[in-house]
Amino acid sequence: MTTTHEAPVRLTQFAHGGGCACKIPPGELEDVLSGLTRPATASDGTLLVGLATGDDAAVVTLPADGGASTRAVVSTADFFTPVVDDPYDWGRIAAANALSDVYAMGGRPLVAVNLLAWPRDVLPFDLAREVLRGGLDIATEAGCHVGGGHSVDDPEPKYGMAVTGLADPARLLRNDAGRPGMPLSLTKPLGLGVLNNRHKTTGEWFEQAVATMVALNRDASVAALEGGATCATDVTGFGFLGHLHKLARTSGVTAVVDTAAVPYLDGAREAVRDGYVSGGTRRNLEWVAPFTDFGHADDDTRLLLADAQTSGGLLVAGEVPGAPVVGELVPLREHSVVLA
Repeated sequence: MTTTHEAPVRLTQFAHGGGCACKIPPGELEDVLSGLTRPATASDGTLLVGLATGDDAAVVTLPADGGASTRAVVSTADFFTPVVDDPYDWGRIAAANALSDVYAMGGRPLVAVNLLAWPRDVLPFDLAREVLRGGLDIATEAGCHVGGGHSVDDPEPKYGMAVTGLADPARLLRNDAGRPGMPLSLTKPLGLGVLNNRHKTTGEWFEQAVATMVALNRDASVAALEGGATCATDVTGFGFLGHLHKLARTSGVTAVVDTAAVPYLDGAREAVRDGYVSGGTRRNLEWVAPFTDFGHADDDTRLLLADAQTSGGLLVAGEVPGAPVVGELVPLREHSVVLA
């Protein structure tokens, strides 16, 4: 649904890209991070999830104290340039996106701190206040404290959060725990990237995209855990195919996707047809191409499956009530992802 929505300032025009499409391309990022892992040396906890698997957040155990059960701390950070023009909605989207990494690990957010970059000589601070208010409202909805943060003067506005959460180390959702025979569920439709890019280019406002981005992944995470799932990731800047490739690669399996079962937002295919495809999406598709058997999927479908999402849903190896099953994991084949 497209509606008229007047923003006091078109924030998206102050950024070279928008949302998670601004991520460093996955191939380049992996090259930069190569060799930077180190053995855990801390004596008061164990690093359960770190850089090696490229998961959504780091997880460290806290030692049991006085007979208490062992707990795990989940730590993550996420921020990006404006994805919509409305400052309050941008704040809500960025906060939901940052919190999503904790939910994607099977945790619950406990406390967050704001990360704000602002061109103080160009944009009024009342807009920054609206961004922060949006972030606070989403964190409050999630039951997560906001305890301050950090700000810098920057030519390009950016906002997000560093989030700390808690989890049961025996009930984590990891991207390396996929096994053959597990179904694949997707909890939010795709197409956020192309609709956001259309919004940035034309000013058209897509209520369905905003509603999807501000929706917390909390309930999906809880449902996945209650269903016995052990493997999940969230779908953000590397696109559905990129995140699925990482999950399949680290799990040592192949993911077979039923392309007809993948849900899309209203207007997404039209946005691709009309050319509103970000550079980030095209880089995603280029990166996953060597690892993907595209079958008979047409060019528009390939772009949508690689679309750089912002605050997308969870991709769960398991069934989640209300979420479509879009494929399954099978024993390792030539490609990590196969489109059927």
